[in-house]
Amino acid sequence: MTPPTFRPPVPPAARLDSIDLLRGLVMVLMALDHSRDFFHAGALRGVDPLDLTQTTPALFLTRWITHYCAPTFILLAGLGAFLSTGRGKSPRELSWFLLTRGAWLVVLEWTLVQWAGWNFAFDLHHHNGAVLWAIGWSMITLAALIHLPVRIVTAFGLLLIVGHNALDSIRAENLGAWGRLWQILHQGGPVRFGSGHVLYAAYPLVPWIGVMAAGYGLGAWLQSAPDKRRRRLLTLGAALTVGFVVLRFSNLYGNARLWSPQSMPWQTVAAFLDCTKYPPSLCYLLMTLGPALLLLAAWDAGAPRALRPLLAFGRVPMFFYLLHLPLLHGLAVAAAFAAQGRADWLYGNGRSAAPADAGYGLAGVYLAWAVGIAVLYPVCRRFAAYKQGRRAAWLSYF
Repeated sequence: MTPPTFRPPVPPAARLDSIDLLRGLVMVLMALDHSRDFFHAGALRGVDPLDLTQTTPALFLTRWITHYCAPTFILLAGLGAFLSTGRGKSPRELSWFLLTRGAWLVVLEWTLVQWAGWNFAFDLHHHNGAVLWAIGWSMITLAALIHLPVRIVTAFGLLLIVGHNALDSIRAENLGAWGRLWQILHQGGPVRFGSGHVLYAAYPLVPWIGVMAAGYGLGAWLQSAPDKRRRRLLTLGAALTVGFVVLRFSNLYGNARLWSPQSMPWQTVAAFLDCTKYPPSLCYLLMTLGPALLLLAAWDAGAPRALRPLLAFGRVPMFFYLLHLPLLHGLAVAAAFAAQGRADWLYGNGRSAAPADAGYGLAGVYLAWAVGIAVLYPVCRRFAAYKQGRRAAWLSYF
């Protein structure tokens, strides 16, 4: 009788600092955008920082640079889902985790994030369909997709990313009873249901599901030697970036708004870069994911020393997200009481108009951002250290 062959257990895949570093960077940039939401005088009065008739170069760039946050984070979430299979998760375990974590994120969006983060008030009739909502439903969808071959999951994701703009001409108002579902999946905007309930679908699901599925496929594609992995990241990142420039310049497809030369050079550049985020156009995704992959390639050999503090945020991104909104919102309320003696315009979903002297310029926004990051850094660092080496299931949900 032939003795059984001994197969040593496969060691878990090493955690890549480059992924945590990039994730930490986009979390910090996201906090900048939310600092602007709460502190900037223009934001309190509904000024669109991307509107060339209202903005300045500094304000435009402050808003535009944060476009990299959602696409990069969702791509990395899909990539991380695949990499978790190399850390001992079976397909069944991964599917259950994605299903339950996705549902948890949707619940968080509609409760803690909405009430304690954005509104500082309970509101059972208005519901945000923002970034956690999109990530949650993308995870729920990926929970089903991972039972298919990886190439099918990847192809599905790429089809949604590349093809969804071909559906832009389909409008919810022409679909009757199916119109609300179309708003949630593709068109976006306020979706009314029940007695006085409104879901604002800021992040229509179809493109984001595609980004997460593509990230899952990217994880499989990067299971190679470090040198080969870096070449692949560099090649793909460069191809996506060049693809954005060519497609955007052509004005043929991939963005709801066409660009055209403006009266000032910086405005021409801004018009070229102002790609549609809600929902994310093909140009928008190429513009953001291409450079993100280039950064992954650059950092794959190791995190630059000056940027290593970002790892503290990138290793606990959900913890950071849940803390930063109430912190920044609370700082804005405290600043308003100190300056105006009231802060009613910072409470509730339907807020009152801000007084003429409320809010600050960009210097105040950047100061508030720096204070928020400084407060959160030691907290996130300690929580990351607490998570390391612990196997408690609940920790994987934060």
